[in-house]
Amino acid sequence: MDTTTVLPYASSRASKRTRWLRAWMMAAPIDVVALLAPLLLSQNYWRGTLVNAGLTIALFAAGGLYRARRHITILDELPSLCGRLLASGAVVAIIAAERHDSVQYVSGFMQDVAISAGLVIVGRTVSRSLILIARKRRWVEHNAIVIGGGPIGVELARLLRRYPQYGLRFVGCVDAPSRLGVGALPLNGTLDDLEHLVRLLECEVLVIADPDYPESTLMDILLQPGNARCDLWAVPRLWGSRSQGGYPDHVGAIPIVKIGDTTLSGPRWAIKRASDVLFAALALVVLSPLLLLCAIATFLDGGRGIFFYQERVGRYGKPFKVIKFRSMRPLDEHESQTNWSIAHDRRVGPIGRFMRRTSLDELPQLWNILRGEMSVVGPRPERPYFVEKFSAEYPNYAMRHRVPVGLTGLAQVSGLRGDTPISDRARFDNYYVENWSLWLDIKIVLRTVAEVFRGAGR
Repeated sequence: MDTTTVLPYASSRASKRTRWLRAWMMAAPIDVVALLAPLLLSQNYWRGTLVNAGLTIALFAAGGLYRARRHITILDELPSLCGRLLASGAVVAIIAAERHDSVQYVSGFMQDVAISAGLVIVGRTVSRSLILIARKRRWVEHNAIVIGGGPIGVELARLLRRYPQYGLRFVGCVDAPSRLGVGALPLNGTLDDLEHLVRLLECEVLVIADPDYPESTLMDILLQPGNARCDLWAVPRLWGSRSQGGYPDHVGAIPIVKIGDTTLSGPRWAIKRASDVLFAALALVVLSPLLLLCAIATFLDGGRGIFFYQERVGRYGKPFKVIKFRSMRPLDEHESQTNWSIAHDRRVGPIGRFMRRTSLDELPQLWNILRGEMSVVGPRPERPYFVEKFSAEYPNYAMRHRVPVGLTGLAQVSGLRGDTPISDRARFDNYYVENWSLWLDIKIVLRTVAEVFRGAGR
């Protein structure tokens, strides 16, 4: 690739200074201050005010009011803001009425709710105005590469160059070799060069316009580690599509939608890690008698060496030692690393077989979770020999390592355990990564508990 075509689009100082900024960093603090402002006037309703603030922020987040937007105006957000403010205030007012049975109390509380709601709208109006000013003066901007050199890509590039209020600085375009030297927009390279260009141009945003590539090829490239860290936007092929936030977004009247994160980072990763630590610490305390019984049973079944340590592959392909209760002794290390299944091995005794069937042998991995080597929910960890083998046979298998491996996973609770197709497991694991939510983790944990009580283990 000839990098001389890239250098004219090198990063600006603003893009280097502001690449860490995200939409919620301004909106969320202002909303919190506005919702808690009534406490400065009176502390009579402090419990209701705190509950109302927490519930409102949660409703805002669920409604997409903290997602990034290219076209910013308070008028687009106003219906969603008002609806969620009313819903939150109504819920808390009903609870207050049940608890206090006083019209005067509820009336006073609702006055505070009305004040906070008005301040939220004023705060949003001010913050949106400040963001637009910062964008237009190029104090805040993010480097963007357009994927697609067709008519839509050409028009997007023109709009981003001409109108800085969308917060994106056009730094290059990639497409298929068939479009090199064709059209009004010079290309910086092909899709194969994208990861290199993202690093060279310090790009934070990728915009999919109209690339001359099959969707499967495009997704394989976008899931590469260097590309997966970028925010991903796309022009819908069906222009009637609406964004997830409930109201449409656009760049110069070209519809555009934010694609969900393809990896766990930022606040989402912080939430997942915090929930992992809390769950693992609580589980180790609550299950300590059960862990002791399992240790004693393992000792009685096979003597010393109750724990079994084995190398597995974790997040980003980093190896670590997984901890399990020993259910049998392999002949040697090579057998331990390359024997796919021991479900029917005669060396597995009755106690070991019971512990494997009920997944009790996996409980020591709670310590791996506390150490940060694993998560409660994620793709199940595999040995290096099989990771290398499956990665060569199934192109999407390695993509599952974008997140920490887990004690349980979506594939396992969906019946994909033991001798089941690896391609199916990889597909479920990647679906989990790309659709992660805290509620999805909770659902998988609940389904895992049900599987354990049914004895549906190995």
